[in-house]
Amino acid sequence: MQEIALEVADGIATVRFDRPDRLNAFTDVMEAELMEVWDAVDADPDVRVVVLTGTGRAFCAGMDLSESSEAFARWRTSDTAPPGTTHDVAGQDLPVRRDGGGRVVLRMFDLDKPIIAAVNGAAVGVGATITLPCDVRMASEAARFGFVFNRRGFVPESCSTWFLPRVVPMQTALEWVYTGRAVGAAEALERGLVRSLHAPEDLLPAAYALAREIADGTAAVSTALTRRMMWRMLGAEHPVVAHTAETAAINLRGVSADAHDGIAAFLEKRAPVFVDRVPDDVPDVLAAFPAPVFDPGDLGPATAARGAR
Repeated sequence: MQEIALEVADGIATVRFDRPDRLNAFTDVMEAELMEVWDAVDADPDVRVVVLTGTGRAFCAGMDLSESSEAFARWRTSDTAPPGTTHDVAGQDLPVRRDGGGRVVLRMFDLDKPIIAAVNGAAVGVGATITLPCDVRMASEAARFGFVFNRRGFVPESCSTWFLPRVVPMQTALEWVYTGRAVGAAEALERGLVRSLHAPEDLLPAAYALAREIADGTAAVSTALTRRMMWRMLGAEHPVVAHTAETAAINLRGVSADAHDGIAAFLEKRAPVFVDRVPDDVPDVLAAFPAPVFDPGDLGPATAARGAR
């Protein structure tokens, strides 16, 4: 790993943006390494919870735009683009490239481990939107958030037009994105973007304390299923979709070794011993509701003509 650092200890994986000299600005290398990291922590049964943070004084300062105003043209033609992420599309002079932050966020959405974002400093652009699929966001009092896309002439990314209005009220999401202004830690707390604020030196200990509570006190497979169902039900068209998934889950988990000992521990007034592992013992309770997949065939030539809509 060159730009992402991964450490696993006592059931908690710490994932760090690790370009402190560039305020952890997002690059092609970072995109590829994050995809590797999410695959690794998902496959590791010893990982129960993930803490995502930044090295140095920033969380992530957004896409690295330092080279020139042609940053996006270079990005679309970059030879470091991951395989299968660029496509030639009729009407486009340059190849169309999948949003890298979106790829990373979709992988985070599918993760079977809870993610706690410990936002230690500036979280701007993709640095802000990558926090949205995290299950809990905690922030330093020195943190600030910037959904700055309109101020730079482009648009929100990393699936944030789906996530942000589900995390904060729509009018807040629109205000923040329309203006692109810096959002301080106090406002982020008041508007519901973050769960809590902490002195800089207390942020990681607080994040680890929450991670420890999840890792030590809950059944890993049940937590994984809960994460899948909670996120997927945000887009369900009717509560019967949740009822169907929950019926499957409770029937399967209710007779598991974890549930047997969980009930016995309750009756015997002792701590339970949960033995089922992620990912090996996680049943697919959403098989009847397959997730859509990205289709490059949907990328047609864009039109600016309002009458063509």
